[in-house]
Amino acid sequence: VQLQASGGGLVQPGGSLRLSCVASESIRGIDAMGWYRQAPGKQRELVASLTSGGSTYYADAVKGRFTISRDNAKNTVYLQMNSLKPEDTAVYSCNINAEWRRIKNNYWGRGTQVTVSS
Repeated sequence: VQLQASGGGLVQPGGSLRLSCVASESIRGIDAMGWYRQAPGKQRELVASLTSGGSTYYADAVKGRFTISRDNAKNTVYLQMNSLKPEDTAVYSCNINAEWRRIKNNYWGRGTQVTVSS
């Protein structure tokens, strides 16, 4: 299974972007899907996650501005980012944790660059 992230780019402060992460095939036993980001010189951090039960988590820095969602039919997880700030600039990567028949898998997609600048 491969994950392909897209949707990054250059946006002005206050703007919006929607990131998409498409899995090359349907993944069974998904526990959680998440978006991480890593800014230059900083550690990677979890931005948002969505469990199979529908529970969501958002980092304090993005609460009220970012929304994670999924489309099962399209094997896709999204991250809607509104009111973007320069400090949101980072490489964003998607992650899917799954367990099927006692086998755990942790999938990562190649990151997409988000740059917030005027």
